[in-house]
Order: sequence, then structure tokens, then C-alpha cells
Amino acid sequence: MKNSSFDLLTTVEYGGCSAKLPAKQLTELLSSIPLLKNENILVDIETHDDAGVYKLNETTALIVTTDFFPPVCSDPYTFGEIAAANSLSDIYAMGGKPLLTLNINMFPSKTIPLDVLRDILAGGQNKVNESGAFTMGGHTIEDNPPKYGLAVVGIVDPNRVITNSGAKVGQKLILTKPIGSGVLSAAQRMKLAKEEPYQESINQMKILNNFAADVMQKHDVKGATDITGFGLAGHVTKMATASGVTMSINCSSVPLLDQVKELIEEGCIPGAAFRNLEFIENDIKCDDNLSVDLKMAMCDAQTSGGILMAIDSDKADIALVELKKYYPYSAIIGDVLEKQDSATVLSN
Repeated sequence: MKNSSFDLLTTVEYGGCSAKLPAKQLTELLSSIPLLKNENILVDIETHDDAGVYKLNETTALIVTTDFFPPVCSDPYTFGEIAAANSLSDIYAMGGKPLLTLNINMFPSKTIPLDVLRDILAGGQNKVNESGAFTMGGHTIEDNPPKYGLAVVGIVDPNRVITNSGAKVGQKLILTKPIGSGVLSAAQRMKLAKEEPYQESINQMKILNNFAADVMQKHDVKGATDITGFGLAGHVTKMATASGVTMSINCSSVPLLDQVKELIEEGCIPGAAFRNLEFIENDIKCDDNLSVDLKMAMCDAQTSGGILMAIDSDKADIALVELKKYYPYSAIIGDVLEKQDSATVLSN
């Protein structure tokens, strides 16, 4: 696809999952809204999981999710690919397969050529096609800046649902993609990003998490989540809390995109990272020797990030070999421990 002459990054201050409402405010807001319960609802918002799961029968459950955001890159087609991959990721994080999608579009047709919207949708459809799902339609309204994403319905065996509450003491933690996309996206808007690291960030965001879902099901993983707007530290903390455990992260083992550490040291830290830190600061413990820069990297909001899975220690090495075929940055980054005073422990 030929790059568009229109630069989508000129329309936004916060792009991708960095545009999420602060987690602390969202949690407080949702706590006051009563929800109906049903015996067929296997997962709802109670544990802040990646998607909802509704059991249809003994062999099939539906996974339902939605995600959309403002541009995270300049090129419309690439933005469509990333936004769609991000939306599909929630299905994969729960061990499912996407089945149906609906496009969600907000677009200012009076100020941006409609060809740009066409390219966004074409990019998104490319990823939907790759996933094997079917596009059923969508909805478009006038709005500025543009925003795009998907509502997705997936399927999974109700006995093999993977949730963020399924981690067990003694397991290892594997992360499949590097972090730092939020920092590099911010640096790109400020003309500070180097071409190769930024392009690698784009490439990683476009990769589907479908193979990670297959590996998790093969090795009977029960606990996982994808890493998006709340940053690695935020999603680890949510997963640890939901599972009733403490998760220890060796931050020096966490794969970082090139230039990210340098940019953070120079002060290029997106506002979303500070909001994420505020959300979890009472639930994490940091070793004294952990640098502030590395701590902020752990809080960097990711877009279409990797899968964090809790896997039995005797299966971790072979699973890692399999994951590296598709996700070369995959690494064992920590352990699941007995519950302590803090949900998450960050060490150097």
C-alpha cells in the first residue's frame, strides 16, 4: 500500500492506547454501576479482564470485546492495521479465535480527504482477513480527531478460557513482544525518534497475537493478558490482583525496543506512563536499585502489545522456543509468587 500524503499524527496529542482514560478514574467510575449477573457469564468486568465471555453451550463460548483509538502513526493504512491487530488481541489473550468484526469509525470528512478513511479501513481489513474473521459491517460518525477500531466476537471452548485470574504460584511469566511503543510514538511526534527503532515499533504493533494463543492452548495455560494501555506494570498488577498472587518482574529481562531507554533518560516520557504509575503505585514494590528510567519504561502505555502468560515452570523453556519462531523478542521475565503485601514486585 502506497503511503498517504496525509500525516495522521498531525491530528493528535495522544495516539493509540495512550489515549485511554486514566485507569484510576475508570475503575472508580465503573464501581458505581450495577450489572446484571447470569450463570452463563463466565467473565465480566469484575476482574478487569481483556474481554467478556458468555457460555452458549458445553462446547462453545463467545468472547466479546471492543477497542478503538486515535492515530498512533502517520500512515492511514498502517494505522488501520495496528488498530485492528490491537482489537483482535483481546480474543487471542483469552485463548480464542476471532469470528466476527464490526468497524468503529470516527472521522472528520470536512477536513480530511475520504481517501484517508478508505485506507484506514483497508489496513484494518487486511488484519481481519489474516485472522480469518468476517467483517459484518460497522458504524461511522463525524468526529475529530479520527479514531478507528473494531468490535470483535470470538469463540472458545468454555473449559479452555484463559483469563487474567488464572495465574498460579510457581509459574513463570513470559512476554512475547518488546515494550516501548508509547515512548517511540511520542518521540516520533516530536521528531526525536530514529528511523529504525520507530519502524521496528510499527512492525511489532502490526503482528497478530494468534500464534501466542495457539501456544498457550497447547501448553494448557490458564492465566494471561495482553499488554496495552496500562503498561506492562499496570497489566501485571491487574493480573496479580485478579489471581490472588504476587508477580515478581525482573525488569532487566523485559525486552525493550531500541532507543527507548535513551529517550526516557532524555525525558521523553508520555503522560500516560505517569497516569499508569499513579494507578498502581500503592500496589507495587520497587527494589532500591531499580532505576527511575526503567520503572517508567514498565509503565509505558503500549498499543497492540504482546501477550503476558503465566506458564508452568516445566513448560516455559519449550514454549519459549516455540514462541520465538513468531515473536523473536519473547522472554521469561518473572515469576508468580505467594501473595505478599504488594501485588507486583519490580527488580532490576
